[in-house]
Amino acid sequence: LMGLKNTPPLVDETKKKIIPLEKYGVKNMSIGFLMKDEDAAVWRGPMIGRMLQQFIEDVAWNELDYLIIDLPPGTGDAQLSISQLIPISGAVIVTTPQDVALADVVRGVAMFRKVQIPILGVVENMSYFACPHCHERSEIFSHGGGRKKAEDLKVPFLGEIPIDLDTRIGSDEGKPIVVAKPESEGAKRFNEFAMRVAGELSVINVNRPAVSL
Repeated sequence: LMGLKNTPPLVDETKKKIIPLEKYGVKNMSIGFLMKDEDAAVWRGPMIGRMLQQFIEDVAWNELDYLIIDLPPGTGDAQLSISQLIPISGAVIVTTPQDVALADVVRGVAMFRKVQIPILGVVENMSYFACPHCHERSEIFSHGGGRKKAEDLKVPFLGEIPIDLDTRIGSDEGKPIVVAKPESEGAKRFNEFAMRVAGELSVINVNRPAVSL
């Protein structure tokens, strides 16, 4: 997605910390940077927890505006481990419009509420397809499921992310759509979503202490 494939991170020998890879002003760390393409990460719960802890404590993040952690779907070991490692400002629940995905939204919101992590909101990915030629909107995977579920759960709805050809091409080339085509429909949707997340965080974080990594 960021054009960082086959670029292993370096180690700061003085601080004994991994230096995150940086591109477009964003620092990145992934288990994929440390593995070969043909390798598979087959880890049990305790190993997932240790990996997350290492990525938080042993990476030279320095000063950040936001630390965004992309977790796998579900309510498993990764989600529970990260909730116990550091204070989390909030969780964004990503869904698609189908009923099977929306059921996971309910479980995800319930889990984060149980561990007292604020829900910033729900965003609906693959919400619709906008034809690049006629601009007709086709809702391939149903319509309005994410918004309705957010209303039912009384959490903010953060927006709809379309199926977009330019987004896919940019991702494959390692150039995010907001950089490659900032005026495109896809870029506008991502920017709107980011602004809503930042807005929700600003409300939540007014009385929360800063976290130093």
